[in-house]
Amino acid sequence: MNFKTIAAVLLSLSILALASCTNKAKKKSDKEPESKPNVVVIYLDDLGYGDLSSYGATELQTPNIDALAKGGVRFTNGYASSATCTPSRYAILTGTYPWRNKDAKILPGSAPLLIKTDQPTLPKMMKANGYHTGIVGKWHLGLGSGNVNWNKRVSPGPNEVGFDYSYIMAATQDRVPTVFIDNGNVVGLDPNDPIEVSYNKNFEGEPTGIDNPELLSMKWHHGHNSSIVNGIPRIGFMKGGEKAKWNDVDMSDQFLAKAQQYVKEHKNEAFFLYYALQQPHVPRTPNPRFVGKSGMGPRGDVILEADWTIGEFIKTLKEEGILENTLIVFSSDNGPVLNDGYFDDAVEKLGKHKPTGVLRGGKYSLFEAGTRVPLITYWKGKIKPQESDALVCQMDLMESIAKLIGVDAPDTDSQDMLDVFMGKSKKGRESLIIEATSRTAFRMGDWLMIPPYKGKAINKKVNIELGTAPEFQLYNLKEDISQQNNLADTNPKKLKEMLDAFIAVRGEEYSNIQKIELK
Repeated sequence: MNFKTIAAVLLSLSILALASCTNKAKKKSDKEPESKPNVVVIYLDDLGYGDLSSYGATELQTPNIDALAKGGVRFTNGYASSATCTPSRYAILTGTYPWRNKDAKILPGSAPLLIKTDQPTLPKMMKANGYHTGIVGKWHLGLGSGNVNWNKRVSPGPNEVGFDYSYIMAATQDRVPTVFIDNGNVVGLDPNDPIEVSYNKNFEGEPTGIDNPELLSMKWHHGHNSSIVNGIPRIGFMKGGEKAKWNDVDMSDQFLAKAQQYVKEHKNEAFFLYYALQQPHVPRTPNPRFVGKSGMGPRGDVILEADWTIGEFIKTLKEEGILENTLIVFSSDNGPVLNDGYFDDAVEKLGKHKPTGVLRGGKYSLFEAGTRVPLITYWKGKIKPQESDALVCQMDLMESIAKLIGVDAPDTDSQDMLDVFMGKSKKGRESLIIEATSRTAFRMGDWLMIPPYKGKAINKKVNIELGTAPEFQLYNLKEDISQQNNLADTNPKKLKEMLDAFIAVRGEEYSNIQKIELK
């Protein structure tokens, strides 16, 4: 082999070696970045701490929700911010305590948008960081700026506070207008039959629950005696829009179809979906497929319907190949109520079922059953199945999801609980202020302090203890989860510690009693 041949061979080997190194470097640098996870919040309406078999229910079986609990983190100290719907929904989307906004109360269907359009929100944060954002289901955070014209595009609404896609009902199933709204437009509206809505007076000639009981298929107990839609008397008055009115028994299927459609259309991009189901809020109108299935009347039936619906939705995530890249958060906006305005056998057919579980109170209450609710995080392959007693609040999703997607969250009351939600830590919040119909209480560690308030101790219409008393209440929830022993008098040191910490956040104007003194 002559010199030229040797040189050529060496040159070839050098080129091959260089190419190999280049390819290795290229493979290293060209490695696809890990795709952003989808985030889905599944939010039920008035579901109690004891309403699921995964939370101790024995008379109802909820296998699809249980599958999330068994495959993820089942929280036993998970809280909504409030014991009623509008404030909790405000908190979960803004990361802000609802008591900071004096208008964050149960809203009529004609109320203006509660969230300011320049206010930071969870969907805005997601959208600004490459996510497509959608809401399907119950809204109940107000629409428009007052005096809404339902016959034109209704704005501002969900689209103006961060949602790219919105398919909602304006308020609740028992409030007018009883129509679906698709990105601000009433679905199926006939321009020759315009909608009119009033929460002050009826429209001439329109039947009501009070005046026309012969037209009712569901009788009202309290509050629900205005306009009649599908034989059900509602809150508020509505005229027109006949072709646009929803069919109550198909509502769950309708929202499911829209949620499934959203997933299919956006499976190839990162998305955030807020899927807010209407069950088991009144009026409870199960699809005929579920009528009688629970043996508890409509309330039990719609819980089974919701469980089936969630199972179908999870199946869609799996079939579309994105279940393993989706963080699912499941919870409820507040605790349970049985008779919430209609005669629907919720009380009569309850049997041995305990919607509150071992907790005291319920919807509207400062006692634990008002705000302590089922809360589950599930991410197949990422979250290890476990139970956690860490103190967490739905409001913490803002800061936690920001950490998940690697961005800075807006400055709110939300706290970073990502490791807790992911099951990597059991160090939750140190404290939390909860709210019920504008009254607030304070959870810190194992303790709960309820300040004195004027008012009724029991809402007799719904038969729920409200937690209202003229004196301080102090409970050790670790030893007394059912809140039977008020320790305010016997442990004044702990009471003062709790009150000082509470006032540091809440301020001095926390009660409707003018002068409060510790004993």
